[in-house]
Amino acid sequence: MLSNIERNKIYLSISPYNISYELYRRANGLTPWEAGAVDIQPPLRMAVESGEVPFPKEGKALVPGCGRGFDTIYLASALGWKTVLGYDISTTAIAAANDFLKSKNVPPSVAASVKFDAIDFFKLELPEEEKFDLIYDYTFYVAIPPSMRPAWGAQIQSLIKSGGYLITLMFPHVPEPYKLGPPFWSSFENYVEVLGGVNGWEIVYNKIPPPEIQSEVHKGKDRIVVWRRV
Repeated sequence: MLSNIERNKIYLSISPYNISYELYRRANGLTPWEAGAVDIQPPLRMAVESGEVPFPKEGKALVPGCGRGFDTIYLASALGWKTVLGYDISTTAIAAANDFLKSKNVPPSVAASVKFDAIDFFKLELPEEEKFDLIYDYTFYVAIPPSMRPAWGAQIQSLIKSGGYLITLMFPHVPEPYKLGPPFWSSFENYVEVLGGVNGWEIVYNKIPPPEIQSEVHKGKDRIVVWRRV
């Protein structure tokens, strides 16, 4: 099994931001942020199902860096929206997501709403009428090198329509940056910085999940924030 340092060196040599799905699958058979999970992270369920955020009854959602597609399928089911897209630069990840969709007992109406595609998030351009009502980021932000985060922030702002939402599940949410990754470090302040400050955004939900709903890997390292584009 590769050490963290060896993984990081290979990762940086492969691509400026390749989500490293294939690297980690080859090394360990698992991406580290999945941590053996076959279900949705509890903080996402908490934010979506609590009723504290007034998500619209219909809309268009995107999960960039979707990996195996757990979250994409969940959002289609929980929100009941007809268009929920999962994009990943890794064709291996997209193949795994489509296999996962077929292998689960997903209701036909939900499966019809989900589409996975190998698309480069940073090259995505949309006219105003095709922009998203919701983007969810859990692992994509910490998979790209921190030097690319300003580009992530600019792209997020360009793809979410006015009144739309951004859900960020920050993990690992840490007090001080560290050099190794992926996953790279994250902090609330860093998200604020790369999103251009609080101007243009209203924070409608901001919580550190209670430890009793978190796995050992996530305890003390999660923060979930929902931003509304204004």
